[in-house]
Amino acid sequence: MAEENESIQPTVSYTEENIRHLSDMEHVRTRPGMYIGRLGDGSQAEDGIYVLLKEVIDNSIDEFKMGAGKRIDIQLEDNLRVSVRDYGRGIPLGSLVDAVSMLNTGGKYDTKAFKKSVGLNGVGAKAVNALSSRFVARSVRDGQMREAVFERGELKSDRTGDTDEENGTFIFFEPDHTLFLNYHFRPEFIETMLRNYTYLNTGLSIYYNGRRIVSRNGLEDLLNDNMTTSGLYPIVHLKGEDIEIAFTHTAQYGEEYYSFVNGQHTTQGGTHQSAFKEHLARTIKEFYGKNLEYQDIRNGLVAAIAINVIEPTFESQTKIKLGSLVMAPEKDSDGNPYPLSGISVNKFVGDFIKENVDNYLHKHADVADVMLQKIQESEKERKAIAGVTKIARERAKKANLHNRKLRDCRVHLNDQKAPKDEENDPRLESSIFITEGDSASGSITKSRDVNTQAVFSLRGKPLNSFGLTKKVVYENEEFNLLQAALNIEDGLDGLRYNKVIVATDADVDGMHIRLLMITFFLQFFPDLIKKGHVYILQTPLFRVRNRKKGVYETIYCYSEEERLAAIEKLGPNPEITRFKGLGEISPDEFRNFIGKDMRLEQVSLRKTDAVGELLEFYMGKNTMERQNFIINNLVVEEDLIQ
Repeated sequence: MAEENESIQPTVSYTEENIRHLSDMEHVRTRPGMYIGRLGDGSQAEDGIYVLLKEVIDNSIDEFKMGAGKRIDIQLEDNLRVSVRDYGRGIPLGSLVDAVSMLNTGGKYDTKAFKKSVGLNGVGAKAVNALSSRFVARSVRDGQMREAVFERGELKSDRTGDTDEENGTFIFFEPDHTLFLNYHFRPEFIETMLRNYTYLNTGLSIYYNGRRIVSRNGLEDLLNDNMTTSGLYPIVHLKGEDIEIAFTHTAQYGEEYYSFVNGQHTTQGGTHQSAFKEHLARTIKEFYGKNLEYQDIRNGLVAAIAINVIEPTFESQTKIKLGSLVMAPEKDSDGNPYPLSGISVNKFVGDFIKENVDNYLHKHADVADVMLQKIQESEKERKAIAGVTKIARERAKKANLHNRKLRDCRVHLNDQKAPKDEENDPRLESSIFITEGDSASGSITKSRDVNTQAVFSLRGKPLNSFGLTKKVVYENEEFNLLQAALNIEDGLDGLRYNKVIVATDADVDGMHIRLLMITFFLQFFPDLIKKGHVYILQTPLFRVRNRKKGVYETIYCYSEEERLAAIEKLGPNPEITRFKGLGEISPDEFRNFIGKDMRLEQVSLRKTDAVGELLEFYMGKNTMERQNFIINNLVVEEDLIQ
């Protein structure tokens, strides 16, 4: 026993010196994920710098909702720093510093001042302050001004004075580059965010770098601006007290939803979106009085819902999923009952849809006829492939986690449940690489992070799925197993990976495989692309290195321009390697390209992309027309290495 005790290593000391008290700003900087989720570099719409901007704009939107200020000015400078100026009531001058630097301090705990706001936790602006290298807050009220300047959460100056500016609040911030490494704002992500604000706040004008963004028709405008295929009937747009919905059917597969709470885009849905899906399908089924399946009713549906909730509960500080079960708590801060106190979100949404959608369909027989035709077409196709579907499901179920095509990550192998704190959910960082061939998949498999990165290996080129029905998804083994691996047969709610990354060689065959995979997703799972889950992995075309003082200095180049710059930097006669396939890159090197700094190009889909026409031209049977296009645009690649 004594020998055992002697072998035990001494424990790390634990004394009073280990006990630390962090100030509010220090805590935010030490644990930023608790407040804004992921950090990121701005290359993805969910990265932290956009959360910072949203937190600032939310405060201005709340002013508009309270009837104070119909305009917000937003300036983006050099894609690095942002200012937001509203014309609301302005933060009370005596509380300005505390309001932007002390957690759990704000006016939104008092429901008389802010009845249906998004920001309720007294955190938003403070987190922006703490995570910015420079943060300026200026408030103007009735000819008086106060301005506070901070650096990384520390107050550097505080001044007051007279002014002739209009009432309101001005916030400037520049994210801290030591936290958000190599970050840049992408203007298109900001514009999408701002458009969503205007859809939910008709009458509000947002000026983005001087350009006006406004919506007059709310959610109807949202659907018109985001639908990439035409609606089969005019958009049904219905509004009530604290609720607005819009929907139509299209010829596309799947379902597509946009949901909002108090103007906040709940990208992961929540109780309101679930209620909307359920009650809309039920109301339509009851209207026709037929034994219709919900999946047929919702196939091709594009819809949006927005509700206002008093004191909403979200499942995280980033407010992307509503957790509230009721429309309002029992009483306000003065003990007076709310009109909607105790009414569940499910019942509120259901009652509105039951009455208004049913009335609409009775009054618009032409819309009801087109809708029924679409539902019956979906039903007919589903029944036609029922036998194939059942066999394919069983085959995929048996093969899914034990076949050589899918090398899953530990997050999913262990079937982990999501933790309550969604920012710590490792599945938000999960990804799957779709690659072709044993050598490429082997390199990625040996280089990947086994905790969060999965690999799906294609066997040769996938089938061109353009113009085919969904039956091919179940008949084709590659598509069937991929659908099962992603778990998207019944929609995106079950999607197992946050990023679906197409990783192919940077040659003609690799480009063709990319195109075939994107065609597959566009045909059968367009929402996967619209929701920003599909990416292309960018791998280097060249490795340029030169020996200096006995040590190689290496630069990986993703374009011809980068290759020329590397040659100039490294000096004469460098060693240049042209990578022609993923399999040529060693696993040790490949780790550099699929780690935290990997280059991903997000596949986006917008109304102006004319998807139907593009697919028809590039993937359809217009052989001669396409052949002439290729001949007229042919570029012969020179041997760049020579």
